Amino acid sequence: MQRMTRLLASAAVTALVLGNALPAFAQATTDGQVAGEASESGDEVITVTGTRLAQPGVMSNSPITTVDAAEIRLQGATNIESVLNRLPQITPDANENVSNGSDGTAKVNLRNLGSNRNLVLVNGQRLLPIQATDLNFIPSFMVQRVDVVTGGASAVYGSDAVSGVINFVLRDNLNGVKTDVQYGFSAHQNDNAANRARVVGAGFTPALRSPVDGQRFDANIALGANFAEDRGNVTAYFGYRDVKPILQYNRDVSACALDPVFSGTPSAATSLTCGGSSNNQYGRFVPLRSGIAAGGYNNTKDGQKTWVQYNPDFRYNYAPLNYFQRNDTRFIAGAFAKYEVNPAVEVYGSFMFMDDRTNSQVAPSALFQGYPYSINCNNPLMSAQQAGLLCGSAAAGTNVNQDVYIGYRPVAAPAQPRRDDLRHTDYRVSGGFRGEIAPGIRYDANALFSTVIYNETYRNDIDPQRANRALKVDLVNGVPTCRSVVDGSDPSCVPLNVFQFGGPTAAALAYVYAPTSTEGLDKETVLSGTLTVDGGEYGVKLPWADSGIGAVFGVEHRRESLEFRADALALAKGTKEIEGGFNVTEGFTEVRVPIVEDRPFFRELSLTGGYRFSNYSTNDKGISTYKGEIAWAPSRDLRLRGGYNRAIRAPNISELFGAQSPGNVTTQDPCSGTSPAATLQQCQNTGVTAAQYGNIIECPSEQCTGFFGGNQALRPEEADTYTAGLVLTPRFAKRLMLSVDYFNIKVKDYIGVIPVTLTISQCIATGDPFFCSLFNRNPRNGVLFGGDATTAGFVTSTTQNTGSLATSGLDLGVNYGVDTGLGDFSVSMVGTWLRELTTEPLPGLGTYDCKGLFGGTCGQPSPEWRHQARFTWTSTDGKGSISLNWRYIGATKNSFNTDDENLKGSTYVVNSRLPVANYFDLAASATVMKDVALRIGVNNLLDRDPPAIAQGVLASFGNGNTYPGVYDVAGRTFFVGLSAEF
Repeated sequence: MQRMTRLLASAAVTALVLGNALPAFAQATTDGQVAGEASESGDEVITVTGTRLAQPGVMSNSPITTVDAAEIRLQGATNIESVLNRLPQITPDANENVSNGSDGTAKVNLRNLGSNRNLVLVNGQRLLPIQATDLNFIPSFMVQRVDVVTGGASAVYGSDAVSGVINFVLRDNLNGVKTDVQYGFSAHQNDNAANRARVVGAGFTPALRSPVDGQRFDANIALGANFAEDRGNVTAYFGYRDVKPILQYNRDVSACALDPVFSGTPSAATSLTCGGSSNNQYGRFVPLRSGIAAGGYNNTKDGQKTWVQYNPDFRYNYAPLNYFQRNDTRFIAGAFAKYEVNPAVEVYGSFMFMDDRTNSQVAPSALFQGYPYSINCNNPLMSAQQAGLLCGSAAAGTNVNQDVYIGYRPVAAPAQPRRDDLRHTDYRVSGGFRGEIAPGIRYDANALFSTVIYNETYRNDIDPQRANRALKVDLVNGVPTCRSVVDGSDPSCVPLNVFQFGGPTAAALAYVYAPTSTEGLDKETVLSGTLTVDGGEYGVKLPWADSGIGAVFGVEHRRESLEFRADALALAKGTKEIEGGFNVTEGFTEVRVPIVEDRPFFRELSLTGGYRFSNYSTNDKGISTYKGEIAWAPSRDLRLRGGYNRAIRAPNISELFGAQSPGNVTTQDPCSGTSPAATLQQCQNTGVTAAQYGNIIECPSEQCTGFFGGNQALRPEEADTYTAGLVLTPRFAKRLMLSVDYFNIKVKDYIGVIPVTLTISQCIATGDPFFCSLFNRNPRNGVLFGGDATTAGFVTSTTQNTGSLATSGLDLGVNYGVDTGLGDFSVSMVGTWLRELTTEPLPGLGTYDCKGLFGGTCGQPSPEWRHQARFTWTSTDGKGSISLNWRYIGATKNSFNTDDENLKGSTYVVNSRLPVANYFDLAASATVMKDVALRIGVNNLLDRDPPAIAQGVLASFGNGNTYPGVYDVAGRTFFVGLSAEF
């Protein structure tokens, strides 16, 4: 506690000493011109995110939340997704806190409808191929602002803009030198008594009391120059970022894998305990023959070659070595150029590059249960007692082979954690011509080429086929020798001693460890042309309006292709290769009609419409998308707006052409164990026989197997989105802006899978033949897991057009500032009230609503209310500021405890509710010399712990017994940065 007090005191003193700062930010700005190059006069031609119309004074009719560069600096953000994840409209998706199963990318999920249902743009153009979208590609120090637009925008931008658009507006006109360097780290105080008691009670080592980790270093430079009498500009940037990992061992909440403890009648989860994996460091064995004790056998902990009956005390704590925050090394570079040949021709282009390397790390590999290993009954590495239990007294010592499930995890040196080395090398090139060919008539012809190269190497993983060969051992001249060495089929084989704790030799581990490699190549080409006409230049306007009718006409052709290759070992382990592509040709138009302007009660009344026709190579029929919007400003104080959009999302390449294969999913089989949670009749509906009931092995580490893959018969999703709102800017309070916006989005025939958890709960609860038919149990023993496509039991969960998704709610934005005489004080807040978040898994099945719920099918918490509010004081000379940020995440309830048949599961008394979370962040900045600014900050000032959640409740990006991204897992973090511009 003394150390924590010193840290807080030093942070507060430093913040106060830094007296003078840069202006804070305009996070909740929602008036239309934030999305364009707005001018004070209103005469400059601008383009707004959410429309291709470029006219003087145009404003957005869609709700827009804008985050500016000052806010990014105040957060000390080096990865842009962390900035977006704080917004209440955003649900965290793939990020640096996801380790097991990560592909190394960072994504954004708008309105919790999925990261593949919002379109990410850079300066109004697509970022990268949709399935390869990666926010690591964004140079955060070059960001002028980020526009987050709610509502379908397919009529404007094409497929994928279902829930909305995120447009990163980068600075591309620097005339000078800009530099920025920042260093940060986390300093968490592990004082969670309940979690520490669980860890110690299980015999595990508790987390360090005061770890300092997660260090971040970020350095950037940009150079730019005007030329040709300011008719041209070239701007280039370079950046380097290095992030150190955080181990789950170093946080109380994640020091062990938490399991629920069920008790009482009826049974309910009343507490949490340290669990773990039955694939343990001592070695578990379940012979695949009759007469075996429930649960099988385990090597003793003392290292003797003796088997005892397995019990949960043998479970392995796989959590400590897992990454809570991945390490990352990123190099970025890019350039923007433009040159005006004459008013009719401006040449422009850009180049962006990224080389990003990250590692995910999880517990050491094992001979995992589910793969049917085979051991000869006269294996000299076994004791006589082990041979008798494995093979039976009659076969023990003979040359007979016995199949067996093994859960043996070497953990002592030289065993190493599994590491997934992930590398993304991305290139993006764009260029074109634009200009004004006549008064009010502008054109833009451009091309965009992007390539994503993906390389993955999975290290320190045990190859089950090699392990199987290493388990068939004979004595040759008194030396244990692999049979594959004797017969010459594998001369490199080394015998593997799994019959005692610490048995495997270094040579044996070197043999069974076999890295796998995969690589991918994702390409996108976009050719586009637009012609924009301002009818006002030619008197084309309505009689009550001063502005003319504006229109844009355009064509676009887009091609995407994907190749994904795997080496022979990865293929043998079930990885599937993908090769495919598609193209789409589109025509579109958009028209804005000012109806009344500058009349009593009609400062503005306008209509906007848009239409796009898309012809996909993967679809026999053309697809139409369209929109209609209205805006009415009765005075300069109030503006009302509303819109309807028909949007689509065409299936991406992975969804179309992804090969089908098994994969892990966090859930448990209710028909497993000696006392199954489900009845015999319920389990028989899932394919369990009477003989198997009560003898089925539980899914290890609550990781059952699903069967996933693509489907070339997929149809595009369709969405209807409605928005309506108001913007209040009263003259009596010149610096007050209040916005309220309603959103309603419904997606039909959404492309997805039937969640394995839903299939299990529906079959058990209702016996519905459709859901029960998706069970494919291992016929030999009834398990729902396995090692590969030929031996696994699984639940089918392949991609298909399913039911519908819907969400609605209200966004509130407030900006206010006042000059106090002692400096300027400003408040900016953005909040979201969630009215509904419903899913209909299949037509006619009924819907479930995840509003205010978490866990199971609902996944990450979806609170009814979230907000972020910033309070900033700026000195009278404008050279310094202190800013406090307040993040509020509402309480949520466990979806398993509901009465909804689609959601309910085991009753949870513990984890029945996740309480309200309040986070406070403090930042300050000061101009320390001309053109040089210093900033410091503390995020999660009070060092709040995330909630501890049982593994069986976690889903969709859960990690380390909590939901990172939603809740802070690093603890209190500090940063200091220096920026200069000359």
